[in-house]
Amino acid sequence: MSASRVFALLCLLLAAPALAETGPVRRLALLVGVNDGGPERVRLRYAVSDARSFDKVLGELGGVAPGDRRVLVDVGRAGLLEALGELRARTEAARGSGASRVEVLVYYSGHSDEEGLLLKGERLGYGELRRALNALPADVRIAVLDSCASGAFARAKGGTRRPAFLVDTGSKVKGHAILTSSSEDEVSQESDRLGASYFTHHLISGLRGAADATRDGRVTLNEAYQFAFHETLARTEKTRGGAQHPAYDIELAGSGDLVMTDLRATSAGLYLTEALEGRLFVRDEAGTLVVELQKLPGRPAELGLAPGRYQVRRELESGASEAAFTLVEGQRTPLAPASFQAIPLEATVSRGGPEAVAVASAAPVGTEALVAPAVATVAMAPRMRVPVSLSFIPPLSTNAFRAPGQRVENQFAFGLVNGGTAVRGGALSLVANWYDEEAHGVLLSTGINVVRGNASGLMASPGANIASGHVEALQMAAGVNVAGGDVRVGQMSAGANVAGGSVWGVQFAAGGNVTGGSFSGIQAAAGLNVARGDLTGFQSAAGGNVTGGSVRGVQWAAGFNHAGNVTGVQAALLNVGGDVSGAQLGLVNVARVVTGVQLGLVNVSEEVKGVPIGLLSFEKKGQFHVELYGSDIQLTNLAVKFGGKYVYTTLLGGIGPDDRLERFSLGLGLGVHLPLGERMWLDGDVAGSSVLRVRDPFGGSSNVLGQARLMFGVQLFERFAFFGGPTYNVYVAGSDRDRYSLTTLPAREQWLDPSTSVQYWPGVQLGVRI
Repeated sequence: MSASRVFALLCLLLAAPALAETGPVRRLALLVGVNDGGPERVRLRYAVSDARSFDKVLGELGGVAPGDRRVLVDVGRAGLLEALGELRARTEAARGSGASRVEVLVYYSGHSDEEGLLLKGERLGYGELRRALNALPADVRIAVLDSCASGAFARAKGGTRRPAFLVDTGSKVKGHAILTSSSEDEVSQESDRLGASYFTHHLISGLRGAADATRDGRVTLNEAYQFAFHETLARTEKTRGGAQHPAYDIELAGSGDLVMTDLRATSAGLYLTEALEGRLFVRDEAGTLVVELQKLPGRPAELGLAPGRYQVRRELESGASEAAFTLVEGQRTPLAPASFQAIPLEATVSRGGPEAVAVASAAPVGTEALVAPAVATVAMAPRMRVPVSLSFIPPLSTNAFRAPGQRVENQFAFGLVNGGTAVRGGALSLVANWYDEEAHGVLLSTGINVVRGNASGLMASPGANIASGHVEALQMAAGVNVAGGDVRVGQMSAGANVAGGSVWGVQFAAGGNVTGGSFSGIQAAAGLNVARGDLTGFQSAAGGNVTGGSVRGVQWAAGFNHAGNVTGVQAALLNVGGDVSGAQLGLVNVARVVTGVQLGLVNVSEEVKGVPIGLLSFEKKGQFHVELYGSDIQLTNLAVKFGGKYVYTTLLGGIGPDDRLERFSLGLGLGVHLPLGERMWLDGDVAGSSVLRVRDPFGGSSNVLGQARLMFGVQLFERFAFFGGPTYNVYVAGSDRDRYSLTTLPAREQWLDPSTSVQYWPGVQLGVRI
């Protein structure tokens, strides 16, 4: 299965005065990156980094001051709406600051579908988003959405897919412009090779100067869009996700160009000379790809970059070359063909596939597919194939004799210690299997298996299985299983399982399971299960379960459970969750909003949209009342009622002056509250109490008073009500010492045996609630 990734671009609403500007332009930006689209969506890799890259280019070249930019990471629906509200307030303040024109840019990268944005399992509809954008009191409003099916957002105003053409828009226009990265029925894609989504990557490259067709040192919206359109279409035509067709819908009236970035704003610049040609890939000192463009001969160009060290790779049909340069404050650095040195041709190897020359694969985003294997580019000579390796240790093996000093790939390997570059069929060793790049097939060892890249098939050893990359295999060990990336199939060990990425499959361990990303499948341990992302499936442990994200399924433990939001069942001695849809079953249950059942000795929640059943149930939005009442049993009684809106627990206590204050009662009840309009209500409960002596409360009383009570109430004020109603009472005395005449009303009495008597009678009670 292939990954889902999202892309929708630019909703632009512009309104500026017809008079010439006399003051400065003020720009505000809100940039949102959400990798988590919810339990049913694959977690994205580059949505957050896309937002940060956009923030960086706006700060360096877009004229947006640090205090006017805000970046939100993995925010939910409520968080985004709150940020849009804050942006509206900041925009109003900016209009009053003396600026001649106020421009606002909202950028979103994450999951979406035909109906709206998908934020951590919550939906923000396109209509709601459009209303929030229209409410921004700015002269120029730009919204950039990087998400799947983005054409649906444009279509809401009549947009259709069109050629890459954009009429000039400028500072004196009225109307709107909606630009999208893909049509309403297309996925948008991200690339491991780029470390970003295709459209955002090329849009940022364009804003850094690659789109400056007029060579005036400024990049307009028109130039940036056309550059991103052509580059995205060209680079996605042969990907697995298929070609992306950016589209737009424009209704603008005005003149001039809307300048997005000014290359002269940076204190350092890279000047590409006329003679330079080829596709250029510019990376910063950290190795991040910051600009990609096709440089044509005979036309100089300039890129706006921050001071620092960079490396650039140039690709031509005749080969590849590289250059390094340093941009210095206050200087323009020229880059000419003489700056480059040739490098060996690449052997591009598809992980898990045959050796081939290919571009990086692209995984579509926005569906439930798993992330597609990326293409690993290795700047080395091709591997030499040695079908079978016999090895004592790697230096004493058939690989060393047949291909000394070379990268070797085996089909099968047998020996005391097997090692090399890669194996594709399987390896059997008495001590260890160790491969530097990848291993596929069956790896069996009495010691350990180590793969420094990706692995697929079966890895089994009594010691440990370690893979630095993704694992599409079953790892089985008596010791430890470790995967640096994602795991698809499973991990089983008597010790512990660790996955740095997400897991789709099973994790079984007597010690513990740890997943750095999301988990889909079954996670079971005698010790502890930890999933830092979302969990879909079944999580079970004798110790405890901890999930950093949401749970969809069952979370069961003999000890404790902790999760974000829960959809399903959470069962343990202690359960702690966010919003719970389903059931919490345990001695102590803690949640924010419960839709379903909360069953436990103690239940704590903010709100229950269902039934809390417990000895003690505390609900913030539920009820808490103190009642003072008299009855035919005791003249003075005190009750405390607390719980949900409809189900409550009550603590009862009473004492009667009519028996010279010699006896008192303590009890507990469970009841149902039914509102009858705004000022009336009906409570019904069952309660059990014990009648104790004041002088000797622990003197061995053996009695119980059972009551069924019906109370009709009238709310006179917010915290004051009258109530009253009938009761039915059963009093069981286990000895002559406990055989009291409790009621002032007639009661019937029966003897169950010579020492046990039962009294029963209808009664009444009246009181006030405060």
